[in-house]
Amino acid sequence: MLSIKDIVPAALNNIITQFILLDKGRVATEGQSKTCLALVADETAAVHFQFWGEECDLFKPGDIIRLTNGIFSYNRNHLLLRAGKRGSIEKVGEFTMTFVETPNISEIRWVPDPNNSKTYVREAVISPYSRIFPPML
Repeated sequence: MLSIKDIVPAALNNIITQFILLDKGRVATEGQSKTCLALVADETAAVHFQFWGEECDLFKPGDIIRLTNGIFSYNRNHLLLRAGKRGSIEKVGEFTMTFVETPNISEIRWVPDPNNSKTYVREAVISPYSRIFPPML
């Protein structure tokens, strides 16, 4: 199982990880599909997660979720972790998971690796925390 801090952008559905849902934004409609953006985290990092369709209603803050065959890639200029068409998510618990909100890997600028054009490397931190779900101080 991959820690969130070790996830890098790629056009592959191969991410298996587990996280806690911290916050969920409003539901939006894209064409005929519902979507909603969420903030999720594990003990190593946080990331923005996109729910699709019925997933928007099935999960709530505090749920511990396992992602199988997920993808971390750009969607409308935002780096998002999501199940995609080939992946799946399932609730495996609630409330009892250690997590951190920084770094948020969706808030990192990634560039193609000069030594391997199929992978990305971190170029700069845009913000240590989510700019969509700012921390409560």
